[in-house]
Amino acid sequence: MIKNKSLLLTILFLLIISFIILSFYIAKHPVLPFDVNVSLDVQEYQTAWLDKLMLAISFFGELPWSLLSVLVIAAIFYYKNYKRESYFIASVLCSGLIILCIKNIINRPRPTSFYVRLVEVNRFQSFPSGHVLSYVLFFGFLIILMQRLKTIPKNLRNAITYVSVFLVVMIAPSRIYLGAHWFTDTVGGFLLGLICLFPLCYYYFKKPDNVVPN
Repeated sequence: MIKNKSLLLTILFLLIISFIILSFYIAKHPVLPFDVNVSLDVQEYQTAWLDKLMLAISFFGELPWSLLSVLVIAAIFYYKNYKRESYFIASVLCSGLIILCIKNIINRPRPTSFYVRLVEVNRFQSFPSGHVLSYVLFFGFLIILMQRLKTIPKNLRNAITYVSVFLVVMIAPSRIYLGAHWFTDTVGGFLLGLICLFPLCYYYFKKPDNVVPN
């Protein structure tokens, strides 16, 4: 955990400014040649097994599974007497309201079959990517917890960390491959996910940990 508050605030400020600038730009330029080129490059190699893999990677961001995943993990932490952690995990669900609000404000259309191959068809607006935001926030916080909670068996902590890192790294390419988002949508989701992760971690580390289970 970085203890230099001024550095943390500077990073957070830069993330917010970057997201705001990108949002304004996307609002005025909903279809960018750069985005189209990136999507075509990502989709250049296409196979049935790769379609299934990318859909599997995106699975935890689909409703109602995204909601159930968070609640189930929060319940497991609560049952294992990591009650404070379970509350913070459950609070991740609040990001759904944030993403819907911003999507409606920017109102960027999804990629269409005119530009890219659509493996997955989605209903809501495109910017920013809700999948990327939720993965960065949810799995990112799990990674932090696994480094913090030394009472959890090391092998289990490592397994959860590796899976979480894989999903955070691969969610953006999967959304582009599936034709669900433009590259800049995923960048916006990544920035917003980090922005949301900051206060979550700040309040989590603000108080000493509760007594851990035996």
